[in-house]
Amino acid sequence: MNPPNPPKLNRERRRESFAVRAIWKGSISFGLVNIPIALFPATRTEELKFRLLRASDLSPINYKRIAEVDGKEVPWEEIVKGYEYEKGKFVVLKEEDFSRVDVEATRTIDIMDFVPLTQVDPMFFSKPYYMTPDKGGERAYVLLHDALRDSGKIGIAKVVIKTREHLASVKASARGLVLELMHFAEELVDFSEWEIPEVGEVGKREISMAKALISGMTSEWNPQAYKDDYREAVHKLIEEKIEHGGELPEKPRQPSKPGKVIDLVTVLQESLAKTEAARQKPTRKVAGKAKPAARAPEKKKRRVA
Repeated sequence: MNPPNPPKLNRERRRESFAVRAIWKGSISFGLVNIPIALFPATRTEELKFRLLRASDLSPINYKRIAEVDGKEVPWEEIVKGYEYEKGKFVVLKEEDFSRVDVEATRTIDIMDFVPLTQVDPMFFSKPYYMTPDKGGERAYVLLHDALRDSGKIGIAKVVIKTREHLASVKASARGLVLELMHFAEELVDFSEWEIPEVGEVGKREISMAKALISGMTSEWNPQAYKDDYREAVHKLIEEKIEHGGELPEKPRQPSKPGKVIDLVTVLQESLAKTEAARQKPTRKVAGKAKPAARAPEKKKRRVA
C-alpha cells in the first residue's frame, strides 16, 4: 500500500472578506460641492502567520492577561483603557469619554486645499482607499476626478475613521478617486536627526556614468513584474518540511565575506557593461509563427469606479 500523500500548504488567497462592504460612508466636501461616497480598502496584507509552540510536544502557547501588581489573570470584562500621565499614575477613559471628543465633520471628507501632487513628499502618504460614488453623486464624482487628473493636483482633507482624525489626500487614479491617509508633519522624523557623513562633491565622470546606468536600466512601470520572493521562498520551505515529515537535512552556511572599500568608478563601469550586454542580447523567436497584427482598441463606455 502506498503511503498517503502529505498534506499540501494552502496558498489560496482568502478574498471573501476583502472589499465586500464599505468600511466608511459619507461625502466629499469642497466649496459648496458635496459628493456622497463609500470607502473600500485598496490594499491586501497576506502575512504568513506562525504560532508559538512548546518544543517538546508542539502544543500551542496561549496568552494570558496578567496584572502586574499580584500576577493574577484578569478577565476581559474587568479591563479598562488608561492613559499614564505620570509614572504609575493613570486616568481611565471609557467609551462614552471618546464619544464626547468634539471632532467636526465625522462623516465628511472635508477638502481644505488643493495642491500640486509634485510638491508633496511621498513620505507623507500612508494608506490608500478606493472611493466609489453613492447614489446621486455619480456626475459630481466624475467631475472631481477629471478636474484633479487634468490639473495634476490633489485635495488635502481631514477625515475621521474609527474615532481617529486623519490627514488625507483625494487623488485621481486611472479609473476613479482614491483617498490616501497621510502622516501629519509631527509624525515624520526629520532627516536632520540622523548623521549623514560629509563626502564632498562627486566627480563629473562618476555622475555621468551613474546617469548612463540609470538610463540603461530605465523601463516602463509594471507593478506585476515585482514579486515577493521571500514569501515564496518561505512557502516552498514549509512545503518541503511538510513532505519530509517536518525535518530537512542541514544546509551548510556560506561564510560571510569581509567588507571592502568600494572603487565607485570600477563598479559603475562593470554595471554599465553588464547592462549594455543584457540590452544587446538577441531575443529568441519562434520559427514559422508570425507576430499577430495589433488590433485597434475597442471603444469602451465610461464606467464610474
